[in-house]
Amino acid sequence: MSSSRPPGDSEPATGGRLLVDEPAPGVTRLTISNPAKRGALDHAILDAFTSTLAELDARCVIVTGEQTTFSAGYDIGDLRGDDEFADQADRLVANPFTAALDAVEAYRYPTVAALNGHAIGGGLELALACDLRIAAGTIALGMPPAKLGLVYSHTGLRKFIDTIGAPRTRELFLVGRRIDARTAREWGLVNAISEEGRLAEEAVELAKEIAANAPLAQQGNKRVIRTVLAAQGAMDPDTERELIELRRACFASEDFREGIRAFAEKRPPRWQGR
Repeated sequence: MSSSRPPGDSEPATGGRLLVDEPAPGVTRLTISNPAKRGALDHAILDAFTSTLAELDARCVIVTGEQTTFSAGYDIGDLRGDDEFADQADRLVANPFTAALDAVEAYRYPTVAALNGHAIGGGLELALACDLRIAAGTIALGMPPAKLGLVYSHTGLRKFIDTIGAPRTRELFLVGRRIDARTAREWGLVNAISEEGRLAEEAVELAKEIAANAPLAQQGNKRVIRTVLAAQGAMDPDTERELIELRRACFASEDFREGIRAFAEKRPPRWQGR
């Protein structure tokens, strides 16, 4: 696979990268590369998604991970300290992450997530921002906010409700248990499970088929679907501000700090309810 940095992006001293290649005419593949942190989405990777997608004109984009890792979600391992903790969390979770997902969703041609490894937390939401998802049969998918003390964004939860309905969304978020690829297929969380060892090949075959379709129809149908879903999920501005403030308040809570500490120390959290 040939790869490069996104145009105008410099090599970071540390952290992840987004690798870019063209496995077939009209198809661009974006590969999350952060092996030291299981594909965690750090600032460099998130910013690269936003800048790269703004410059692409591929008829189909594949989003995948490196080797056997897709993404473990937000890069929360570096959140430290008390005074700046809430601000650090807000800057990572609410800003570059939102911009990157908006860029994926707004891309005018279809996108395919090729889930070569576990898709957890923000990694799973990134997959849901794509139009279609194909998964290796050995992976797990999960949403751990309940284990971290995190109130998830209403826009993120809406993606899950739109995809798998409210009952499955409640199960995924309130229980916090991981599910396997077969269960994800039954729920509609993924569209297909690849044959063993053929995920990359099948993703490219699917992307080639999509890229060969009528471009005006692809752009138009994608826009109609997105507009209809947005209209169904519309809420009044006061309610939306209240939900945003609820999420921001969780960043400053003792429980969220404890959830991050427990995650880093690999121990059960000791919740205080404040």
